[in-house]
This record gives sequence, C-alpha cells and structure tokens, in this order.
Amino acid sequence: MSKAYWRSGGLSIRPAIILALAAVAGIAPGAGPADWPVYGRDAAGTRYSPLAQITRQNVRQLRVAWIYHTGDVLDGEKTGKPIAFEATPIEVDGTLYFPTPFDRVIALDPETGQERWKYDPKVDLTVPYGDGLVSRGVASWRDSKRGAKGPCRRRIFLATLDARLIALDAATGLPCADFGKGGQVDLSQGVGSFRPGEYHMTSAPTVAGDIVVVGSAIDDNQRMQMPSGVVRGYDARTGARRWSWDPTPKGETGAANAWSTMSADPERDLVFVPTGSASPDYYGGGRKGSDLYANSVIALRASTGKLAWAFQSVHHDLWDYDVTAQPTLITLRRGGKEIPAVIVTSKTGNVFVLDRRTGAPLFPVEERPVPQSDVPGEQTSPTQPFPSAPPPLVPQMLTAEDAWGVTPEDRARCREWIQSLRSEGIFTPPSLARNGKQGTLAFPGHLGGVTWGGVAVDPGQAVMVVNTNRLAAGVTLIPREKLRETARAKPEPEYASQTPAPYAMSRQFLFIGPNVRPCNPPPWGALTAVDLAAGKVRWEVPLGTMSASARVPEAAHEGSVNLGGPMITAGGLVFIAAARDNFLRAFDIASGEELWKAELPAGGQATPMTYQVRGGGKQYVIIAAGGHGRFRTKLGDAVVAFALP
Repeated sequence: MSKAYWRSGGLSIRPAIILALAAVAGIAPGAGPADWPVYGRDAAGTRYSPLAQITRQNVRQLRVAWIYHTGDVLDGEKTGKPIAFEATPIEVDGTLYFPTPFDRVIALDPETGQERWKYDPKVDLTVPYGDGLVSRGVASWRDSKRGAKGPCRRRIFLATLDARLIALDAATGLPCADFGKGGQVDLSQGVGSFRPGEYHMTSAPTVAGDIVVVGSAIDDNQRMQMPSGVVRGYDARTGARRWSWDPTPKGETGAANAWSTMSADPERDLVFVPTGSASPDYYGGGRKGSDLYANSVIALRASTGKLAWAFQSVHHDLWDYDVTAQPTLITLRRGGKEIPAVIVTSKTGNVFVLDRRTGAPLFPVEERPVPQSDVPGEQTSPTQPFPSAPPPLVPQMLTAEDAWGVTPEDRARCREWIQSLRSEGIFTPPSLARNGKQGTLAFPGHLGGVTWGGVAVDPGQAVMVVNTNRLAAGVTLIPREKLRETARAKPEPEYASQTPAPYAMSRQFLFIGPNVRPCNPPPWGALTAVDLAAGKVRWEVPLGTMSASARVPEAAHEGSVNLGGPMITAGGLVFIAAARDNFLRAFDIASGEELWKAELPAGGQATPMTYQVRGGGKQYVIIAAGGHGRFRTKLGDAVVAFALP
C-alpha cells in the first residue's frame, strides 16, 4: 500500500454519560449538554445532540413555535449579488446567535424568537464576493480569567466577507475593545495581492483553547496566482496573531485554502483543517507535482500551528474536488481498544477514516492508476487514493448506456451528450475539444459528492449520516485566444479565464428537458447511513424532490440536488432540509424512513440545530430558511423554530 497520500509531521440521561459525551466531543466551556454552542454542536463537529424529548413516536406532532425575519433579503435583491442564507445558529448561555448573509450578527431569545441585539459590521455589499453574500456561522468563547459580570466574558467571533475577524460581547453585541483594534483584526494583510472580493471569509471560525483559528474563501479558476490559503491562529483575548501555516509554502501557486469549517481536539492540542484545490482548479501545468497540502485534511498543533500530519484525498486536483466538509471526530472501538478517529469526506464521494493521532488510515487505502491527461503542459498524477471501505457514497462512472430522460428524445439527447465527452470514470482529466470529443465528463461534478454541509455522527452507535449530490458535468479546456469567441457562440456554460494559463475553462452540468433534469440516472440527491466501525452502508434513501418535477408521480424516488447538512438527536432522528423543495424532514436513523416533514417559508439550504434552554423546557429544532440565489430556491429571510405542542 502506497503512503504518498499520508504525511506525518425526554429521555433521562445520567450525568456521568453527559460528562463522557462532553469530554469526547469537546463541548465549549460553560456550555451544557442541552446547548448547541459551536457550529457543529461540538469541537468534534458531530452535529449530534443528546436531547431526546422529540422522538420517533412524537415527531409528527412538531409545529412551528416561532419565526424571526432578518429583513436582509431585501438588501440582497437590491444589490443584485447572489445571496444564500446558509447559517447554522449557535445557542449558549440562554441566547441564540447567528449571522445573516450580510454578516450582521443577531442575538435572539431562544424560546420566543424575540430580538435581543443586532450588530452590523457594515460590509460593502457592492463588492463582487466570489461566493456571493453568505455567512455560515459564528463561534463563541468564554474568558475564564474574567468575572461573570465583566464585559466580553463570553465573546462571539465573526469572520466577515471583507476579511475581518470581529469579537463581540455576547451580552450586548458591542465590539470587544481589547481585541485587535476596536474589536477587530484585519485578515487581508500578509496574503498577497488580490482583487476586491477575491479573498473573503464565509465559514465560522474555530476556537481551540484560547486560540481562534480562521481560514479563507478564495475565488476559483480566475487566475493561477491567487492569494495564499494561509491558516492563522489569533489570541482570543487580544487578537494578536499567535501563528500562521501556509499550505503552499513554496509560493508557486495560491489557494489550497480552508474555506470550510475546521474541527478541534483540545485534549491532543490539534485542529483539523480541510483544504481545497490549488489555483486554478482545472489546469495544473503551473503547479507541478501533487500540490502537497491541497485537497487534504491537515492536523495542526492548535497552540503553535505546527504541522502534526497531513492526508491528501486527491493528488494534483484538476476537478475542483475540495475537501468541503468539516472533518468529524469520533472514537471507534476495535479489538477491545478505543481509537480516536477523524472522518474525511469530499466532493469525490470517497470516505477516509483516519487515526486522529497520526493520520494513518483505519481502513486500507490503495493508490490506483487513473486516466492521464493529453493536454500539452499538464502532468497528471499517475495514481489517486481509494479507500477499501466505506464504499463510495456516489456513483463514479457514467456511460452513454446510462443516459436518463423522461422522454425518448431526452434520453437520446443525453446519450449524445455523454458520448461527446471523454469519460473513463472518476479522475478523467479535463481535455480540449478535439478528436471528436467536446471535453471531459466529470462524474461526480464539482457540486459533489459531499458538500460543505458535511456529516452527522451518532458517537454511541458509530453511525454516520450524510447527504450527497449525484450530478454529471461537462468540462472543457479552451485555448486562451479562443475564449471570447467560444463564449459568444455558446453562452450557456460557466466560463473562467484561469489567467495567465494557456487554457481557460468552461463547465456545465448535464441537464435536459423542460423540467431541467440531470442526464444521469436518479437519485440525484440521497441520504446515506454508514456503519463507521464496519465500513458498510446501513441504508440509503432519496432526499427530497426537484422542485420543477415535484408534480411527477415518480419524483419522490428521484431525490434532489441539495446544499446543507444533517443533524442527529438521541431521539433516534435525523433532521435535514437541504433539498430544492423547501421542506425540513425527519428520518428514522435506524431505517431511513421519513417520519415527518414541514414546508419552510423559503429554501432550507442550511444545517439545522437543536437545544433545550432549561430543564423541563421544550426542545427546539431550528433552521435558517432564506434560500440560495445560485441554487434558485425561493429566497427569504426566516429563522424557523419547531417544537412539540
């Protein structure tokens, strides 16, 4: 086995069980087991709550408890920028906190939805941020050296679209004056030159001890030399930079950035960083080799930023196969021993289960030969890593015989489309339009596989639940001098310049027919449960319906492309929205049976969360329902709370 990919450097719950869960998961100081104090509920990113007031038996009684409207969607429409309300709120110390797509932080009473305070960092909404207007979450930290009544004892950290790290007093929403300059740190310094909007932050910071760790989002595909994807740790009290780690230390290229959410293991002084591809995504002639730390999970020492180990899921990425999801930590039991593990997923649909201490795979990983590039100047990696278990979560091969369509005409058009593209399975490299082919078929395409919504894990059962997309895309490299001519003749695909590479690129999902359905067979979105100890799939069901095809009888079996993630509760339930049909659903974790659903006022392209404020109080299930501009779901500005009557 090659190791080129791995480099080392109301249910009553007893207090003892609660403490054990808190210790394993890394619950934030000062938070209780009924809280949701971190983006992924705990530092491990499990998205698992021990609350069990809502069960398989009573979930059908869930009703809307309250709705809060941010009002920000109206501003988004005025600016004309793509907007996505992808936030997962946190709840700690009896208050709910979340950011809007415009980085306004709002604090609510978690039982009534009444506003307590609002903070506006006054982000310039006219700037063309690469990911549009989006902010997925905030982080919290309690200063153990400050008295209970002192200002900023509990801090809320926000990383903004215009590259600032801001510390707010959780009680008042006022900036913490002793943090950085007037409550904020400029994150745009020391990353190289960039155009307005190319370098920004979209995900929640990660707190590890007294260090706040931030990555960055960097525009894909525009230039070869993009800003550095440096990861940095800041003192939570003062805002002073304590360390930085650069995934492209040679300075040969840019990006390889951590745009998604990180996880932390405070006991081992580790922070786990998911990285994306080096720039640009689809041509690597200017970045020879494997792009060492791109498309990887990186374990850094939280206190120093020093590299502990690295595991690369894709070598020399040419497909935009980022490690999009937050790495998830869990303890697995094997041969009577407990092994601290980290779960790594990506857009490929492959799942890697690693020893959290060393990065060593817990299931064998094989380097297999993959198709090679015929593009002048490109040097494809001869092999890619494939785990022996769990199996891929999505199909990784599409042939003309697989072409799908509602009508014979649709199937014929899809078959013709697939035949026109080079297709040799996953990792078929991007190609030029020549030799009778119009480019390359990427399957899965750049939407995944697994996206930023990540996974949820029941630590007691060692069961992972994850939603996936199954969409094919056509990718074509275009000689630079022909870019304008090609774009004028065929405006439908997405184009990117990749300056000054000799090739620009176009990419386009393979959709067909008046209902705009994919050319590959359904389901196009699915929810899957995986036994992590055995490395086997327990069940899989279609997730949601495509809004345009919801009236078709078989739509319930087709699944929907989706953005957002799941959560699991001790009540035996999996809650997830994510699909294009605007429903929040609850599934039985044992069987995958859909037990309940409720229509949201707008698209639910976010991850839900749950909490219980006080003993004997109600368990609430919360989701942001504001839609997604690029996903073309219904836009809105709602945060919706559900509870039992």
